[in-house]
Amino acid sequence: MFLTLLVFLAVLSLLVLVHELGHFLAAKKAGVRIEEFGFGLPPRIWGIKRGKTIYSINWLPIGGFVKLYGEEETEDRRQKTGDRNDAFFSKSKKARAAVLIAGVAMNFFLAILVISYIFTQGVLVPTDKVFIKEVVRGSPAQMAGLVKDDQVLFAQGQSIKNSQQFIDITKANVGKEIAVEVFRKTANPCASQEKVLGAYPGIRISCHGGNMVVLVTPRVSPPKDEGPLGVAISNLEERKYPWWKAPFLGTSEAFKLSGLMALEIGKILVKLLTFQPIEAEVAGPLGIAQATGEAVKFGAMAVLQLIGLLSLNLAVINILPFPALDGGRLLFVGIEAITGKKVKPRWERWTHQIGMAILLALIVLVTINDILRIVRK
Repeated sequence: MFLTLLVFLAVLSLLVLVHELGHFLAAKKAGVRIEEFGFGLPPRIWGIKRGKTIYSINWLPIGGFVKLYGEEETEDRRQKTGDRNDAFFSKSKKARAAVLIAGVAMNFFLAILVISYIFTQGVLVPTDKVFIKEVVRGSPAQMAGLVKDDQVLFAQGQSIKNSQQFIDITKANVGKEIAVEVFRKTANPCASQEKVLGAYPGIRISCHGGNMVVLVTPRVSPPKDEGPLGVAISNLEERKYPWWKAPFLGTSEAFKLSGLMALEIGKILVKLLTFQPIEAEVAGPLGIAQATGEAVKFGAMAVLQLIGLLSLNLAVINILPFPALDGGRLLFVGIEAITGKKVKPRWERWTHQIGMAILLALIVLVTINDILRIVRK
């Protein structure tokens, strides 16, 4: 539990800090005064001022923040021409748009880095091959000599190209002996033999073209969740990619996943607006913490996959043209570019405040849903 909490806070802080770092760097480049760049959320523990910027560490270890001078324009500030030079609101539309987009861009870039690294370590990809992933102890498959990672080539003379095909053949032949031809990468007793093997007492294994042929009888009434043979199969194969190729694949995958996320978010919004039930499972902070706990159980690669997905999710959500989000603020810059006039500061401020209230209400509702889901389990 403590480890899960630490990893959850670390993941959340990384995602938010990377996002805020994007705003920070873009604001620096645009000449916007940065009043504070903080790790964690206030109240402040420690801070040091460098130039016009305070760099702080705060009590709540959840992400961070960037406070830009003049981020929210007021009617009074418009009158103070000497107060405008390094204010965010006084910069060009292009500069303000760049600052707003930078946080999303950094989250997207982080996702690409993580996904690219995962590609170099090995990912499961769909193939037209069927592999045995698990063999149940005492099952017909084990007694016939099948082992984990065997590739199923033929069953009853039929070439096996997908998992369902193999399942159908075994179910159609329960209680009958069938021949299953497999390829074994390691410790293959058929590597140099073309005869019935005698090394497996009680097991009849023959060789065919360097592959193993086993005779096995699918059970008529197998135990629950074991199936007639007692194996778990998959058409997924692990592939590792060279470092120079991984970034291209990582970028492509990031765009593909972002598109799917945007599509799902769009479906949810349409259903909310039309008062339809939502089938998709929406997770809030508690749900993400729970997912982090599951990822921790599976190891570092699972945590990295979670970071990549959450970073993409944060980017997609933040670019939505909804008040209080980066996309909402970007929308006002777009309106200014089209009309040639800025929206009145108080109108924009009220819009963002209402948007923030709606977002907080949604977070509360989603958190309640997370609690109910945990209780039901």
